[in-house]
Amino acid sequence: MKPFIFNPGEHIERNLFLSVEHLMALYLFGALIFWLYLYRHHSFMRQTRWILFGTLIISEIGLIIWSIVNGLWDIRYNLPLHLCTISLLSSSFMLATNSHRVFEIIYIFGIGGAFQAIITPELFYTFPHFRFLHYFIAHFAIILAILYMIWVCNFTITIYSAIKAFFVLNGIAVVAFIVNHLTGANYMFLARKPATPSLLDWLGPYPWYIIQLELIVIIVFGLLCVPFYFKNWFYMRFK
Repeated sequence: MKPFIFNPGEHIERNLFLSVEHLMALYLFGALIFWLYLYRHHSFMRQTRWILFGTLIISEIGLIIWSIVNGLWDIRYNLPLHLCTISLLSSSFMLATNSHRVFEIIYIFGIGGAFQAIITPELFYTFPHFRFLHYFIAHFAIILAILYMIWVCNFTITIYSAIKAFFVLNGIAVVAFIVNHLTGANYMFLARKPATPSLLDWLGPYPWYIIQLELIVIIVFGLLCVPFYFKNWFYMRFK
């Protein structure tokens, strides 16, 4: 008999958004970001890199095993075509290889995608279910991995990074759109809006919200470059 935290029928929650459990997860998220920034120059940050790497890999393997064991693995849900799954795998590679090329792409849509997933979770389980723990741990680790590369490794991006990320994201979206059409999936929410509350609820109906999303992506990608622009400007002016 499986422990109750792994049972697909336990701890179902249809209204997780801004519940007590969700708010506590947001509080923990903020505390982890503050901790990473506070200790960014500490000697144990080298170990932190590999802790984040292990967390990302184990969380993804754990989800795959859980889905298979419970008979829930489905091509419509479990291919690595969700934006956050792509970000997770890319973040793992970035941490292992110290790749700046991966960072400048994953920073742009990793921060945006994982942050939205934390704020408006598409999740139907609550604490202490495995899926609740996996969901937030994985998304926390994605953002912490990116911030690690910024604060500890001093990685930066330029507007050209945003342009590259935009084309990479749209290339992935084309693949996801085709898979959605062939399987009835909803990868990257390109077939329909999520069933849970999300920012997409403020946009128009399908397929018009996809066009609106493209415009939002351009704006968000530009805004994510702004901190680095000012950082470089101050450095050049006051060095």
